[in-house]
Amino acid sequence: MPDIVFIRGLRLETCIGIHAWEQQTRRPVILDLEMASDVARAAASDQIGDALDYAAVTACLTEIVTQNQHQLVETLAEQCAAQVMRKFGVTWLRLRVNKPGAVGDGVDVGVVIERGGLE
Repeated sequence: MPDIVFIRGLRLETCIGIHAWEQQTRRPVILDLEMASDVARAAASDQIGDALDYAAVTACLTEIVTQNQHQLVETLAEQCAAQVMRKFGVTWLRLRVNKPGAVGDGVDVGVVIERGGLE
């Protein structure tokens, strides 16, 4: 089982939804991400160059979410997962995208996707 690097509670503003008003109003989405990573090399060297840089991953996710519009949470999740895997060489990830209040006050909806395989 590989080690896991995670980012939880990344709250970003974006235009997302199937209704016209949703495409014109920025609303929050919350991302939780787990990524397979062997942390032994980074632990031994104590150098960021040997680690999966969660600040860089966060910046990548922020750009995708805030600079694009999507109708579906599923589309946003797929794009985020594909970019993280491609850009950072991640072989497995689990991503949760929450869209708070999408169907009413206090209701949290979203998707959880898992891509790649655990080694």
